[in-house]
Amino acid sequence: MPELTYPQVGATRDGRLPAGYHHLRHRVRLPDGCFAVAADAVLSWRLHRSAGVVMRTDAPRAAVGVRVTPGLGVGPARIWGPTEVVWVADGPDRAGFGYGTLPRHPERGEEAFLVLREAGEIFFEVRAFSLPARWYLRAAGPVTRAFQQAYAWWLGRTLRRLCAGGPAAR
Repeated sequence: MPELTYPQVGATRDGRLPAGYHHLRHRVRLPDGCFAVAADAVLSWRLHRSAGVVMRTDAPRAAVGVRVTPGLGVGPARIWGPTEVVWVADGPDRAGFGYGTLPRHPERGEEAFLVLREAGEIFFEVRAFSLPARWYLRAAGPVTRAFQQAYAWWLGRTLRRLCAGGPAAR
């Protein structure tokens, strides 16, 4: 079985991202009363699929050890990134998961997708730390980080639509 490609497994769980990597933190407030819908969308891959990401998984929901290969792009330009779920939260105030990169992923690191209830408000948060593992991402430099930020923003927007029952909910 392939091993994770970085040593700081689980670091996105508590948000203390390790030094030596590029960090991403993106947070968006969600509509009141949508915690359950948002949590289910994140844990069932529905959020990612609704955002246009092809998700190859070996389970219908996030669980530790589940292999997930997201595909971004279209047709032959699609980039696949094999990952493994390394932690899951599924409680009344915190739901989501973190997955880490496996060999053949274009980056090394971990990314987490969380729905949080704090002081009566509901938030979606993306946390990640990563480094390029392929020449083309190293060559892209800051463009890669800008894409990651835009991707996190798009996921937040998609989840807000899912909570509202809008077009992304279909």
